[in-house]
Formats: sequence, structure tokens, C-alpha cells
Amino acid sequence: MGLFDFVKDVGHKLFGSKEEASEKIKEHIEEDNPGVEGLEVNMDENGTVSLSGKASSKEAMEKAVLMAGNIEGVSNVDVSNLEAPDEESEVKVEYYIIQKGDTLWKIAEKFYGNGAKYTKIVEDNKEVIKDPDKIFPGQKIRIVLES
Repeated sequence: MGLFDFVKDVGHKLFGSKEEASEKIKEHIEEDNPGVEGLEVNMDENGTVSLSGKASSKEAMEKAVLMAGNIEGVSNVDVSNLEAPDEESEVKVEYYIIQKGDTLWKIAEKFYGNGAKYTKIVEDNKEVIKDPDKIFPGQKIRIVLES
């Protein structure tokens, strides 16, 4: 794992200038910290955010990546300096980019065969989806699939 791509022109508007971006993104992640100790954030002039620190799990690392990447102005998230344990797991995770016209119900039908399981998507992305009625095209989320 190294670099994750995001849509730079969509997402939560979190900062007004590049000078404050790194600190604002760090504050945002730490607000609902998914399990990253010693978090450091640096955003370059091209919109690449570099995360460093120690993630308690692969899931914590993935959530931190999504929290940073779903911010307007962020094009990539680099985790090459973020320690995360290699986990042997039967759980498969897919990343899904929300499309125009999507609802969590439709996404749950697509992946789980049952729209009512949209609550699983919300729970698996609680740091990224604060309000199930406020998702947006270009937003990237985790879909946790049982193997």
C-alpha cells in the first residue's frame, strides 16, 4: 500500500489555504481517530497528503486514508510512512466511489443484495459518513465483504 487516489475537486471543504491544510486535516482525523497513534499530516502543493504514525490495524489505516482523501483539495493520500500491521483476514474490503444518483440503499443492494443493509455501510464508514443522507458523488467509501 502506498498511494490512494481521490477526486480533488469534491469533498468536505475543510480549509481555506494550503498553509492551514495539514493542520486542519490532522484535526479532522483526530476528531474521530480510527486508531492512529502519533499521527502526523503533511499536504504538498499538488494536493498529496502524507500520513505518518502507527495505525492499530489495517482498518484504522484505511479509515484514516478515507478521512483525509474525502476532503476538497486532496488528490492523493500517501501512507508509505504510516505503520500498519499486516493482517491475515478472511474479510475482503472494496473501495467504492459514490456516483451521481447513488443512495446507500442502492449501494447495499449492489454489494449485499439487500438495500436494508445500508446501515452496515454506514457503520463500516462512520468516520467518513456522518449523515447517511449526505453522501456525494466522488466520495470514496469502504465496502466490507465477508468471504
